[in-house]
Amino acid sequence: MHIALGKLPMTARFADDSLSIWCGSLIKGDDGLFHMFYSTWPKRMGWAWVTHSVIKHAVSSSPFGPFAFRDVVLPVRGAQFWDGLCTHNPTIHRFGEKYYLYYMGNTGDGINPNTEDLAVEKLNFVHRNNQRIGVAVADSPDGPWTRFDKPIIDVAADSTAADALVVTNPAIVQRPDGTFLMIYKAVGKKRPLPFGGPVVHLAATSESPTGPFVKHDGEIFTVHGVDFPAEDPYVWFQNNQYFALLKSMRDSAGANNPSLVLYNSPDGITWRRCDKSPVSDRTIQWQDGRSQTFLHLERPQLLFEGDTPYVLVCAADTLDVHGVRQTFSVQIPILVSVPK
Repeated sequence: MHIALGKLPMTARFADDSLSIWCGSLIKGDDGLFHMFYSTWPKRMGWAWVTHSVIKHAVSSSPFGPFAFRDVVLPVRGAQFWDGLCTHNPTIHRFGEKYYLYYMGNTGDGINPNTEDLAVEKLNFVHRNNQRIGVAVADSPDGPWTRFDKPIIDVAADSTAADALVVTNPAIVQRPDGTFLMIYKAVGKKRPLPFGGPVVHLAATSESPTGPFVKHDGEIFTVHGVDFPAEDPYVWFQNNQYFALLKSMRDSAGANNPSLVLYNSPDGITWRRCDKSPVSDRTIQWQDGRSQTFLHLERPQLLFEGDTPYVLVCAADTLDVHGVRQTFSVQIPILVSVPK
C-alpha cells in the first residue's frame, strides 16, 4: 500500500486562540455529523499536556471542518482516580452498536513546571510515569460516557518488563475473527529514572473491546541501537493484512527528523516497513497553493469510507513571533494506492 496526501481545504485546521489543541480523532455518527475527540489545555500554561489535558468533543458537517466545540467528554474527576487529573491521546472507534473512546489517563500532584518558564519544556514525571490506558463507552458520540475505575492496560508487575514504568498511546483494531488487537507505547525501567526506557511498542489481544487484554511478548517497530524509535501508531485491517501509520523519530540516515511512515503485518504482531520514503515529512499543501512545514506532525488518526481511509487527522504546531507554541488539528485528504 502507498499513501499520498492531498491538498487541505482552508477550513481543515481546528484551533483555538486560548487553548492548545492536540491529537484529534474523528468518527461519523448516525446523525450524519463528524465528531472529533481531542485533547486540550490552557495555552497560557505552555506544554502542559501531561498534567492538564482533558478530552473534549467538537462537531462538523464535514470532516474538513469547520468544527464547533460541543462538550467536555473526560473531565478532571479527582486525584484519587487513576485517570483523575489528566486525559489525553483519544482514539475513537465504533464496534457493534457502541462507541469506544480509548485514551491515556494519569494522576499525580497537578503541578505544571512550565507555568513559570514557558520557553523551557519540562515534564512532570509524577504524571508522566503514572500514564495508563483506559476506555470510555457510550451509545452515541454525544454520550453519556461510562468511565471505569481501573485501566484496561496497566504496567507490568515485573520490574524488568518492557512496560514496567509507563503504558500509553493506545491503538486498536478489530480482527477478522471478531477479537481485538491493541498496539501501545510502553516505557521500561532498564534506563535511569525518572525517564526510564527504552521506549517501545507492544501488542495485546482481547475477546472484548474492553478487555481483559493478554499481552504478547516481543517489541515492535524497533530500530537497532535506538532507545525511542517511534510513537503514535494508528492500526487498521485492509486487503487481508494489517497496516500501521506511525511517527518515526529518525530518518533513514539516523538523524532526529521525525516523519510519518507506514508499516504492514500479516498478523498484527510481526511488522515491516512498507516504503523507504515517508508518507509525510511534516510538510503539507493547502488548496490556496501554500506549502507549510510544521514543527511536529504526529498522532495520526484515520477516518474511513467503507474499508478505505480517506482523511488523515494529525496534531500539528508552529511557533508564533513571540516563540509561543501554537497547536491545532489538521484534517488532510489522503490518496491510497493498493497494489494487486
